[in-house]
Amino acid sequence: MEITVNQAKVCIVEGDITEQATDAIVNAANSGLMGGGGVDGAIHRAGGPAILEECKAIVAGQGRLPTGMAVITTGGKLRARHVIHTVGPIWHGGTEKEAELLASAYYQCLKLAAENKLASISFPSISTGAYGYPVDQAARIAVSTVVSFLENQVTTIEEVVFVLFDSRTHQRYLSALSEAMGGTQPRSPQG
Repeated sequence: MEITVNQAKVCIVEGDITEQATDAIVNAANSGLMGGGGVDGAIHRAGGPAILEECKAIVAGQGRLPTGMAVITTGGKLRARHVIHTVGPIWHGGTEKEAELLASAYYQCLKLAAENKLASISFPSISTGAYGYPVDQAARIAVSTVVSFLENQVTTIEEVVFVLFDSRTHQRYLSALSEAMGGTQPRSPQG
């Protein structure tokens, strides 16, 4: 499913983010940037050691990545040329600024993509795995942050893809996109 926001396509697909051919894919990383489980581990395994080497250099230079911030590295062996690593918040019931931190993670990724003149970016569902963020709430924040960025920023970004690993999460993001559009149904991409 896709919509157009200010000349940019926003798509929601079910699949494996490591197989995306967008200019960048987003890694839902931990603050140490050393790989781990879930999306983080899958990206590091598929992309090879070049990603980890750049991550080590970033941490050596600036320390651990704070929650809500993002950095960019090579894509290594991935089809994507770059990986944008961001740290989403751990869910604590919504009392510790989780919504603001999650919105910041998406925003910082988009900002980095634009600063690097990238045309396309793929996102996983940040913080909804091991970090326990409720998918419905996370999907609304993700979609609204992306739509707002595309509506309000002059950017090189022409395509944003949400790549969801399972059908339940995919459905939640479709609902969030429909809600963001005022309840109208997104159209299926032609092809």
